[in-house]
Amino acid sequence: MNYLNATPVQEMAIPKILAGHDLIASAQTGTGKTAAYLIPLLDKISHADHDHTSTLILVPTRELAKQIDEQVEGFGYFVNANSIAIYGGGKGDDWDKQRKALETGADIIIATPGRLMAHMQLGYVNFDKIDYLVLDEADKMLDMGFSDDIMNIVDKIPAKRQTLLFSATMPNKIREFSKRILTDPEEIRLAVSKPAAGIDQQFYLAFDNQKLPLLAHLIKNSPTPVQSMVLFTSRKSEVNGIVRALSKLNYEARGISSDLEQDDREVVLRDFKNKAFPILVATDVLSRGIDIDNLTHVVNYDIPRDAEDYVHRIGRTARAATTGTAITFISDQDQNRIVNIEKLIEREVEKRSITEELGMGKSPVFDPKRFSGLRGKGGPGAGRGGRDGGNGRGRSEGGRGRDGRRGDDRRRPENGTASSDEQRARRDGGNRQPRPDGSAAPSVESATGSNGSEQPRPVRPVAADGQVSDKPKRRKKRRRGPKKEGNESSPNPVVTPIGD
Repeated sequence: MNYLNATPVQEMAIPKILAGHDLIASAQTGTGKTAAYLIPLLDKISHADHDHTSTLILVPTRELAKQIDEQVEGFGYFVNANSIAIYGGGKGDDWDKQRKALETGADIIIATPGRLMAHMQLGYVNFDKIDYLVLDEADKMLDMGFSDDIMNIVDKIPAKRQTLLFSATMPNKIREFSKRILTDPEEIRLAVSKPAAGIDQQFYLAFDNQKLPLLAHLIKNSPTPVQSMVLFTSRKSEVNGIVRALSKLNYEARGISSDLEQDDREVVLRDFKNKAFPILVATDVLSRGIDIDNLTHVVNYDIPRDAEDYVHRIGRTARAATTGTAITFISDQDQNRIVNIEKLIEREVEKRSITEELGMGKSPVFDPKRFSGLRGKGGPGAGRGGRDGGNGRGRSEGGRGRDGRRGDDRRRPENGTASSDEQRARRDGGNRQPRPDGSAAPSVESATGSNGSEQPRPVRPVAADGQVSDKPKRRKKRRRGPKKEGNESSPNPVVTPIGD
């Protein structure tokens, strides 16, 4: 496997795991956390006469599950140990293969929590003799809402076991969660959320419509040829559009997101690793745990919601003490996030403004105080240019908006009514039409309803002479209830025929 020297996390973790201690370890992405637990666990398995599944590894994504499965095969080539990967998203026959494998058993099972729970609920999974439980990328699993599934799985495996928790970050929720599943753990904490020293971080101020031409310029003039680049976007709906735009600029690119079938995702990822094409456009499905060697460039087409995710994204390059370039575009609505990133990495990065000299027009001015809170409120860059479009309809990986709800949910407080700021943003939209006297005419007026929240009034009609009428246009009310036969007020009086 070409491992010549142990990385710091491996050097510290391997002896503790061999000694049988529970462990909670935190180290930045790309530092070799997977090998830090696989190597000692494989060593333990090779010296034991196991006739049962001894090791369960839980991971957040199917890509990471497959990757660890492949690494077990590599590390354990001369060890009598086998493994299976359990994850969703494949075709129907994948379920049957996984069921048979679970019934037969394997030394190591690598699984996503949701898929494993689906199998366990059918009664043929036996984890009565699990000796080792590993949670890899634990912070990501909690962010994705797997906490309940993990606890349900933990309840069904022996309490007497060795538990290892590995995480790229160590927020309070991870510490609280670890207390529920670990026993007197040893702790390792190395370089939490700090980018590798070999990454050249470049920040460029650009409006959304300037990003593609600016990217083309940077690719063309890069001092390091673009041999393998991952471009991250926060919305899967943008992936195909960026791929098409790059193709028109004669750059071969392909996209990957959760919308692709599992088989197609595997083909795209395999071809990219094999250097079949140079640019991969991806959502955050690739930001964690995916081992792509010799990545020369990472591009943040738009900035992730969490500062930690920025570190994981750019961690795809400059791995194993190599060098790489990380390009980040900053638009108006992203500026407050840049402040959070710089606080996390404990350094200020130069913000470059080159669009005007390249003939693309002026770039945004970096003024985070001015633009803080702009996102989702219809300010500059709202609509298609702004990622939330001013109404909370932004979508991210998995179809969820940035507030964690479904992407098509509007952001509302608990009483179900939109806030006054949101209503003003929706009704203004930056497009008020002037009155004849030069003052701005409101398109919608607000009134206070009985519950104290603002309610929109009807739009005032405009007369033929351009003046705004003081009287709102009234709608005709439909008459409800049963009609009375023969009533003169009835719109359809019943006529009684004469004779017969």
